[in-house]
Amino acid sequence: MGIKKTRTADMTSGPIMMQLIRFSLPLLLGNVFQMLYNTVDSLVVGNFVGTEALAAVGSTTMIINILVLFFNGLAVGAGVLIGQLFGAQDKDTLHTAVETTMSMTFIFSVLFTIIGVAGVPLMLKLMSTPADVMEPASLYLRIYFSGISGMLIYNMGGGILRAVGDSIRPLEFLIFTSVMNTILDLFFVLGLHKGIAGVAIATVISQFCSALLILRLLVRTDEIYYFRFSDLCLNLPLLGTIFRFGLPAAIQSTLTAFSNTFVQSYINTFGSSCMAGWSCYNKLDQFVFLPIVSMNMAATAFVSQNIGAGQVKRANKGTGVALAMISVITIAISSVLVLFAREASAIFTSDQAVIEFSVLFLSTNTMLLIFNSINHVLAGALRGRGDSFGPMIIMVSTFVVIRQIYLFVVTRFFINTPKVVGFGYPIGWMSCCIIQLLYFYFRWLRPSKKEA
Repeated sequence: MGIKKTRTADMTSGPIMMQLIRFSLPLLLGNVFQMLYNTVDSLVVGNFVGTEALAAVGSTTMIINILVLFFNGLAVGAGVLIGQLFGAQDKDTLHTAVETTMSMTFIFSVLFTIIGVAGVPLMLKLMSTPADVMEPASLYLRIYFSGISGMLIYNMGGGILRAVGDSIRPLEFLIFTSVMNTILDLFFVLGLHKGIAGVAIATVISQFCSALLILRLLVRTDEIYYFRFSDLCLNLPLLGTIFRFGLPAAIQSTLTAFSNTFVQSYINTFGSSCMAGWSCYNKLDQFVFLPIVSMNMAATAFVSQNIGAGQVKRANKGTGVALAMISVITIAISSVLVLFAREASAIFTSDQAVIEFSVLFLSTNTMLLIFNSINHVLAGALRGRGDSFGPMIIMVSTFVVIRQIYLFVVTRFFINTPKVVGFGYPIGWMSCCIIQLLYFYFRWLRPSKKEA
């Protein structure tokens, strides 16, 4: 069974920067279309339903992320394992790893549907959701979690493809289903007048289509990563490796998302206009974050393949190139967004109070995303070499503990304003960046230099 060069990418040789660019560009476009799922929901409800509906969609993002990011952490572990097996060209074990990964995905799809739907009232209560937002937020979440398995299956299937260097076809599927989601949003809201329920239904339908497309590809391919329902299994040693690589990332992502629900609860105390402004800021801020996520995934794939092939020096060099590239990109995009903050915010709403809050958060936080870009790309490189525990400890300590201490202290003993609360994000980013750079140098880079 050969490796088709048009579908997979061996990153253990060749020019590093060009490989990272070729691999990350489709990821970037794919992440743009992934973001369009929820962003289009916000655009439609903000312009055609109302401010309360916009606040509801924005406030539910943090809740959705708690479960989705936990699973995506496990997907990182599966991707690292598959990437290392691909780099080592261990085809039989790689196939067993794919079957184990998909079995795990189907199990979690059932569990997360039950947990998500049943936990909606408690999660909204923990976030101090205002009364005027409670009903639409609850409706949106119940529908969304009822169909969350579509997203999980697509994300894991796409992760398998990216681990072997194929970032093109996940992009093709996302483009198709994102266009579908936009059309369905408008159909359900403007044509059928379903309101916030309509955008949730449209998202679920589109995500199921993406899952079916990725499953069809994996089942019909004859490449190294092929999947067969008849071969479904849970290989316990491989499952243990997936959890060893992925569980720290899952825990870190989940705790960070859970911590962010408390940030949201602070924001919620300032009313629905501030909530909607925070929602607009987060949607726009995510577009700056898209290249960061793409380079994070590229760094993980690059490092995992090279570690699997025994090329530690090349893995370290690729990490440095990825950090340099993402720093330049983040500064450039952040500058443009801050410069046109008002115009960008007005895309989501014509409510001037909402726009003012959005501009406030953008002007305060966005340029500081340079620190977070380093955090995530470096964490991706560390996970690619099998070190998930270090980034987990550092990110939980800074994104959760330090951030929550800051919010508690400043809001109770100094000043409680939207700007001060919003600055809780950069506090975590900056402290994480410093600690993680020191960790990478002393844990991995300095020992490599001594060995050389």
